[in-house]
Amino acid sequence: MEKKKPSRQQVYTLLVQIGRKDGDGLPDGATGAALMIYASGVDEAEAVRETVAILKQADTAPLDVTGYGTLAEREAEGHEIGEEERQLMQRALDENAVIVAQMTPFFDGEEPVFH
Repeated sequence: MEKKKPSRQQVYTLLVQIGRKDGDGLPDGATGAALMIYASGVDEAEAVRETVAILKQADTAPLDVTGYGTLAEREAEGHEIGEEERQLMQRALDENAVIVAQMTPFFDGEEPVFH
């Protein structure tokens, strides 16, 4: 059995605000959206770069990215993290992927609120 080299990758929780762009798939009347994303990277900067690149390839217009840290960092801050969220984070790590966990469109400049 081959031993896997320990991965330096970690999963970061990112909140990305996107604006409108032709073909972005947002609902009619939406002025943009907020995406809760789990992205793997050796550091948060890499996770952000990969996320922005993928979102641009998907015909979206990323405007702003807020990082909330790794699972351990979020737990240390007292965030409650459910089993489904943990599974999505693990999938992002296993697949070295960017996972969009939640998309909340917003209208007329309102700010989305995540629970």
